Amino acid sequence: MPEPKQPEIVAYLKPSCGWSRGVRAVLQKYSLRYEDRDIIGDPANYAEMVQKSGQTLQPTLDIGGRILADVSGEELEQWLIREGVVRPSDAPAGAPTNAACSDEEHAAQGGWSEPIQVR
Repeated sequence: MPEPKQPEIVAYLKPSCGWSRGVRAVLQKYSLRYEDRDIIGDPANYAEMVQKSGQTLQPTLDIGGRILADVSGEELEQWLIREGVVRPSDAPAGAPTNAACSDEEHAAQGGWSEPIQVR
């Protein structure tokens, strides 16, 4: 059976976030190439994510033109398998795939006090 074709993947993620780490871990587990777009350090990436997805939460992925918004690594893995992008694997992901940041991590990130306005 031939290997599934790799779709173009753009991942809108925070540099340091439990949910983002889980998504990265799943993409790495399956050796999927992806473009990691930082939504904290680059407001244009955040605006692009909101424009594409119609919402403000991350992780959000554009996988071959299909948008997965506010998704955990666990949900991403289930979607990738269901859509035939990857075959199931029992290999470890290397990070929790369904976990938020700790309170300490959230405090260290700072974050925005007001949402960025997208026009």
